Amino acid sequence: MTGGKLRILLADDHETVREGLKMIVNAQPDMEVVGEASDGLAAIQRTQELLPDIVVMDISMPQLNGLKATAKLTQCCPQVKVLTLTRHTDDGYLQQLLRAGAAGYVLKQSPASELLHAIRAIASGGKYLDPALAGKVISNYSGKPSASPRNTQGRISDREAEVLRFIARGYSNKEIAARLELSVKTVEVHKANAMKKLGMNSRIDIVRFALLQGWLQDN
Repeated sequence: MTGGKLRILLADDHETVREGLKMIVNAQPDMEVVGEASDGLAAIQRTQELLPDIVVMDISMPQLNGLKATAKLTQCCPQVKVLTLTRHTDDGYLQQLLRAGAAGYVLKQSPASELLHAIRAIASGGKYLDPALAGKVISNYSGKPSASPRNTQGRISDREAEVLRFIARGYSNKEIAARLELSVKTVEVHKANAMKKLGMNSRIDIVRFALLQGWLQDN
């Protein structure tokens, strides 16, 4: 950060959208727009040059779409968080973006306050899903027996739950180990045991479970 402000890069192929977002962000005392990009390739280049705290990324862009750009940024600039801003409400997009490493997903049709809340949430190390979409994800997932709180309470230990909570918020095994004063191997064991008990196969399952438990609403 510069002067205590969150440094934001805006990536959207519509100039009018970027101008609107810039006005909203720059009006905040704790944020500033430091760069813009009109396509996915430019977003990667500008991010590498500027190293912002957060990239607000549209999905549908020329040259390289937001999904592929997010995946590349996760590899080349892991310290930069990506917040997806899109009109797509399909759960499939959310799953792909979570796999790509996106830290947040906000709908363009949501109020500006939602975007600002999401920026602050992921800047503090959390994950953020637009409430309109989060409700849909929970609804889709809650039909699975392993996702029911009544079926999972008591099945995992407090330490296993703590590890899952950190994973859902985007922390790496190494970061979790440092926070909990454990070895990386012990964190991996807790993660594996919890996922086995809950019938989980991926990080997406962990994020969904965290949503169902209300863990991500604490940010």
